[in-house]
Amino acid sequence: MDIDRARTFLEIVHSGSFLKAAERLHVTQTTVSARIRTLEDVLGRQLFVRNRNGAQLTPAGREFERYAQSFVQIWERARHQLAIPSGRTSVVALGGELSLWDPVLLDWLVWMKQRKPEIAIHANVGVPDQLLEQLRTGVLDIAVLYAPKLLPGFKVELLVEEQLVLVRTKPKDGEPAGAEDYVYVDWGPLFAAQHDASSNSFGEPGLFVGLGPLGLNYILRAGGMGYFRRGAAAPHIASGELEIVDGAPEFTYPAYAVYPEASEARDDIQEALRGLKDVVS
Repeated sequence: MDIDRARTFLEIVHSGSFLKAAERLHVTQTTVSARIRTLEDVLGRQLFVRNRNGAQLTPAGREFERYAQSFVQIWERARHQLAIPSGRTSVVALGGELSLWDPVLLDWLVWMKQRKPEIAIHANVGVPDQLLEQLRTGVLDIAVLYAPKLLPGFKVELLVEEQLVLVRTKPKDGEPAGAEDYVYVDWGPLFAAQHDASSNSFGEPGLFVGLGPLGLNYILRAGGMGYFRRGAAAPHIASGELEIVDGAPEFTYPAYAVYPEASEARDDIQEALRGLKDVVS
């Protein structure tokens, strides 16, 4: 069985459609159908049932999914290991959401250099769906995410339960920040539900942003207030640039490490996870 057939199989499982899988793989639907037909011939089992709603796995298809997943991950792992730089013992590929890189994952990179310099690192930044896709296809060994979707064959470990706190630039001339100065940061659906349910006195936001660091740097330059990770805001609170709004509700914002169950036996992955836990403790 070649790697393209396994990737195609997994892409159909992920997208739920032969057509969508063809679009994502940049091949024709005929090519996708041919790959699956060949795969079914080799295995001697039907893997999908196609209907007007797309494609559904048969019982044999569900059983084969975990093997296809392992096959693709092993292939990607082999590619990584063959590309190990001289003087290094292995490669760990880690990806994280952009708002996690400073300082958590940056601290982790420094930790790895100091404690495990023999391990080469591939570091990526991406949005959650992209990172999960790279993890699923074996491009990443570990993904660090705020709200990961559960994937079969993968482990999810809590790294840190950080708090989102309401901070503001210090009011000028003793005046409180106005409603037009509130910046709403999209921290995901859970935050949105908690935020909307909480009573707040800062009014409707005048600016919506989808990235924490963007919102934080905006209020540092233009003034205002918004919810940000306590760890990211702490240096600016210490320097006097920002202050916590007294009495405002705080929200829990946990971060998780996601990795294949098969990686539990790998020493380099366990060291990478230990480093992540150390830098957030």
